[in-house]
Amino acid sequence: MSKENMKLYWKRNVRILFILLAIWFLVSFGFGIFFREALDAFQLGGFPLGFWFAQQGSIYAFIILIFVYVRLMNKLDKGFGVDE
Repeated sequence: MSKENMKLYWKRNVRILFILLAIWFLVSFGFGIFFREALDAFQLGGFPLGFWFAQQGSIYAFIILIFVYVRLMNKLDKGFGVDE
C-alpha cells in the first residue's frame, strides 16, 4: 500500500472512531446523566427513560456500536485491499 493510501486509510479509520466515540459519549453521559431529567418524562417498561438509559440502554448501545465498528472496518479494509 502506498503512503498516500495509508494516510487516507488511517484518516478514515480515525473518523470512524471519533464518530462512534461521540455516539458512545452521547448515549452514556448525555442520555444517562445530562438529559436524564428530560428523558424521565417518558416511560419504558415501567421505568423512567433516563433511568433506563443509565442502567440498560447504554449497554445495548455499546453492543450495537461494537457490531457497527466491525462492519465499518471490514468495509474499509476491503476498500483498501487489506482485508483478511
